Amino acid sequence: MQSVITPATTLILFDHDGTLVDSEAVHYTLWQTLLGRYGITLSESLHNDMLVGMPVAQNAIDVTRHFSLPANPTDIAAQKHQLTREYLKDRAFPLIEDARIAIERCHQAGYQLGIVTGGSQLSVEQTLTHHKLREYISLTVSVEDVEQSKPHPESYLKALAMASVSAANAVAVEDTMHGMKAAVAAGISCVVIPTAQSASHDFSAAQATYSSLTQWLDKEMTA
Repeated sequence: MQSVITPATTLILFDHDGTLVDSEAVHYTLWQTLLGRYGITLSESLHNDMLVGMPVAQNAIDVTRHFSLPANPTDIAAQKHQLTREYLKDRAFPLIEDARIAIERCHQAGYQLGIVTGGSQLSVEQTLTHHKLREYISLTVSVEDVEQSKPHPESYLKALAMASVSAANAVAVEDTMHGMKAAVAAGISCVVIPTAQSASHDFSAAQATYSSLTQWLDKEMTA
């Protein structure tokens, strides 16, 4: 397996949902609640295949089309955002089991760290605040910061510009095919840590795939 971290690496960009925080189960529940208002039952398999890893705006288009909902995608997206805001009002999504340790290890090794997500700024802010991770993260790019979210490369290109580094000096850490495509399209080497929800995705374009953040760092990071 090809090593993603190289002597040239100075910047590590983490995806948020599914990579640092265990949020997909919550999002699935929120989508079930929203679609239940229209008498629709959303299966977990359809959620994983169609919605995981994509921004809410695209999710809304997809569910509206798939279920022929009597509402427009903009309204569906607004409802989903409202449900998410209510969930995040006084809490954050739980961290992936080894996310804190991974962030601390990368920071102590001297890498600049960022978060690049198709999720909301609110979600990232709650993570940084409630889990006390702000001191480790020097930049964030969320869905509000770009015109085209993942799998488009804009979010990663923006992160590179903010950090003033080239793609050759960066590594992306993702959990979905859509995020991987965004990183690769930006010219950034990508390591993938699949989740149960994204295990069936095609990760053939990734430079490496590991079962956990810890396994990846134990293999590739000597510092």
